[in-house]
Amino acid sequence: MSDFKNTWETYTSAWKAETAQQKLEIFKQCLATDATYTDPLVVTKGWDELTEYMLEFHQQIPGGYFDTHYFLAHHDKSIAKWDMKTGDGTKIGEGISYGHYNADGKLIAMTGFYETEQG
Repeated sequence: MSDFKNTWETYTSAWKAETAQQKLEIFKQCLATDATYTDPLVVTKGWDELTEYMLEFHQQIPGGYFDTHYFLAHHDKSIAKWDMKTGDGTKIGEGISYGHYNADGKLIAMTGFYETEQG
Protein backbone atom coordinates (compact mmCIF):
# COMPACT_ATOMS: atom_id res chain seq x y z
CA MET A 1 0.00 0.00 0.00
CA SER A 2 2.84 2.43 0.71
CA ASP A 3 3.86 2.48 -2.98
CA PHE A 4 0.31 3.40 -3.98
CA LYS A 5 0.16 6.01 -1.25
CA ASN A 6 3.45 7.54 -2.42
CA THR A 7 2.13 7.61 -5.98
CA TRP A 8 -1.13 9.19 -4.80
CA GLU A 9 0.67 11.86 -2.78
CA THR A 10 2.95 12.62 -5.72
CA TYR A 11 -0.13 13.02 -7.93
CA THR A 12 -1.91 15.31 -5.45
CA SER A 13 1.21 17.48 -5.23
CA ALA A 14 0.63 18.34 -8.91
CA TRP A 15 -2.53 20.20 -7.88
CA LYS A 16 -0.39 22.55 -5.79
CA ALA A 17 2.34 23.01 -8.42
CA GLU A 18 2.03 26.47 -9.94
CA THR A 19 3.15 25.99 -13.55
CA ALA A 20 2.29 23.59 -16.36
CA GLN A 21 5.95 22.53 -16.55
CA GLN A 22 6.04 21.69 -12.83
CA LYS A 23 2.87 19.65 -13.20
CA LEU A 24 4.25 17.71 -16.18
CA GLU A 25 7.44 16.87 -14.27
CA ILE A 26 5.29 15.46 -11.46
CA PHE A 27 3.08 13.54 -13.91
CA LYS A 28 6.14 11.72 -15.27
CA GLN A 29 6.57 10.16 -11.82
CA CYS A 30 3.00 9.08 -11.14
CA LEU A 31 0.62 9.12 -14.16
CA ALA A 32 0.19 7.05 -17.28
CA THR A 33 0.23 9.38 -20.31
CA ASP A 34 -3.39 8.54 -21.15
CA ALA A 35 -4.67 8.78 -17.57
CA THR A 36 -8.25 9.95 -17.14
CA TYR A 37 -9.49 12.32 -14.46
CA THR A 38 -13.18 12.63 -13.64
CA ASP A 39 -15.06 14.75 -11.11
CA PRO A 40 -18.61 16.13 -10.97
CA LEU A 41 -17.63 19.02 -13.26
CA VAL A 42 -15.24 17.57 -15.85
CA VAL A 43 -13.71 14.56 -17.58
CA THR A 44 -10.13 14.87 -18.83
CA LYS A 45 -7.99 12.42 -20.78
CA GLY A 46 -4.24 12.73 -20.91
CA TRP A 47 -1.75 15.10 -19.38
CA ASP A 48 -2.60 18.19 -21.44
CA GLU A 49 -6.29 18.25 -20.52
CA LEU A 50 -5.55 17.54 -16.86
CA THR A 51 -2.89 20.26 -16.77
CA GLU A 52 -5.35 22.77 -18.22
CA TYR A 53 -7.98 21.83 -15.63
CA MET A 54 -5.47 22.10 -12.78
CA LEU A 55 -4.37 25.55 -13.99
CA GLU A 56 -8.04 26.65 -14.06
CA PHE A 57 -8.34 25.38 -10.47
CA HIS A 58 -5.47 27.67 -9.49
CA GLN A 59 -7.13 30.64 -11.17
CA GLN A 60 -10.21 30.04 -9.01
CA ILE A 61 -8.29 29.14 -5.82
CA PRO A 62 -4.78 30.65 -5.90
CA GLY A 63 -2.37 28.30 -4.11
CA GLY A 64 -5.15 25.74 -3.64
CA TYR A 65 -4.27 22.16 -2.85
CA PHE A 66 -5.55 18.87 -1.47
CA ASP A 67 -4.58 17.33 1.86
CA THR A 68 -5.15 13.55 2.09
CA HIS A 69 -6.10 12.41 5.58
CA TYR A 70 -7.21 8.83 4.89
CA PHE A 71 -5.92 6.35 2.32
CA LEU A 72 -6.58 2.66 1.60
CA ALA A 73 -5.44 0.53 -1.33
CA HIS A 74 -5.63 -3.01 -2.65
CA HIS A 75 -5.59 -4.81 -6.02
CA ASP A 76 -4.33 -1.77 -7.97
CA LYS A 77 -7.10 0.49 -6.63
CA SER A 78 -7.28 3.09 -3.89
CA ILE A 79 -9.57 5.47 -2.08
CA ALA A 80 -8.50 8.69 -0.43
CA LYS A 81 -10.39 11.14 1.73
CA TRP A 82 -9.13 14.68 1.40
CA ASP A 83 -9.67 18.29 2.30
CA MET A 84 -9.49 21.07 -0.29
CA LYS A 85 -7.51 24.01 1.07
CA THR A 86 -6.69 27.52 0.00
CA GLY A 87 -3.11 28.72 -0.34
CA ASP A 88 -3.14 29.81 3.32
CA GLY A 89 -4.33 26.38 4.50
CA THR A 90 -8.00 27.23 5.10
CA LYS A 91 -10.26 24.21 4.51
CA ILE A 92 -12.92 25.04 1.92
CA GLY A 93 -14.16 21.59 0.93
CA GLU A 94 -13.80 17.87 1.32
CA GLY A 95 -14.21 14.79 -0.80
CA ILE A 96 -13.23 11.27 -1.64
CA SER A 97 -11.22 10.07 -4.63
CA TYR A 98 -10.81 6.71 -6.27
CA GLY A 99 -7.57 5.77 -8.00
CA HIS A 100 -6.75 2.94 -10.40
CA TYR A 101 -3.12 1.96 -11.05
CA ASN A 102 -1.44 0.12 -13.93
CA ALA A 103 1.10 -2.71 -13.67
CA ASP A 104 3.89 -0.11 -13.36
CA GLY A 105 2.19 1.41 -10.31
CA LYS A 106 1.19 4.61 -12.11
CA LEU A 107 -2.28 6.06 -11.95
CA ILE A 108 -4.44 5.41 -15.01
CA ALA A 109 -7.69 6.82 -13.62
CA MET A 110 -8.61 9.23 -10.87
CA THR A 111 -12.21 9.97 -9.92
CA GLY A 112 -13.09 12.66 -7.41
CA PHE A 113 -16.36 12.85 -5.50
CA TYR A 114 -17.45 16.04 -3.77
CA GLU A 115 -20.52 18.18 -3.33
CA THR A 116 -21.14 20.89 -5.90
CA GLU A 117 -23.63 23.73 -6.02
CA GLN A 118 -25.37 21.84 -8.81
CA GLY A 119 -25.87 18.88 -6.47
